Amino acid sequence: MIDHYRMFADYNRWANERIYTAAAELSEADYRAHKGAFFGSLHGTLNHLLVADRVWMQRFTGHGEPVSTLDQVLHEDLAGLREARRLEDARIASWIDTLAEADFGRIISYTPLTNPQPITHPLGPALAHFFNHQTHHRGQCHTILTGLGKPSVTLDLIYFLRSEGSRWMGPAIAH
Repeated sequence: MIDHYRMFADYNRWANERIYTAAAELSEADYRAHKGAFFGSLHGTLNHLLVADRVWMQRFTGHGEPVSTLDQVLHEDLAGLREARRLEDARIASWIDTLAEADFGRIISYTPLTNPQPITHPLGPALAHFFNHQTHHRGQCHTILTGLGKPSVTLDLIYFLRSEGSRWMGPAIAH
């Protein structure tokens, strides 16, 4: 199971980099345009992804900067946000590398920002949510980009595995 989450951490880094590369080609107006996504613009959605990752990493590790809301803007500029994203992706991968199989059953407790009722459950399902949440909002980023007339950004996990992530497929992979 640990290699499964290491693969997701690696995929997460790769997919985020692809989205940020596409975002860097937008005009400032397009980057900030409200496009009907849950967090409005590409800028809002990318900030939310970083906020949510920091919230979950604080829950998982007990360390990290607190955030106040899920729509908090951590960085006003794309360059600063991209650098913070790279650092957070490295932090995620490093933390995943510290886990052992037994950790997935470890109980975590936290209070959500949106509903101040204490929650307690195993780490494993929370990690599954963590990576799924990232994929969900990257899909919104993809929709924003294609809605702005940009070429589709390939984000499929299998594409990652066939290219840069082939080490996760084992020795018998055909390109």
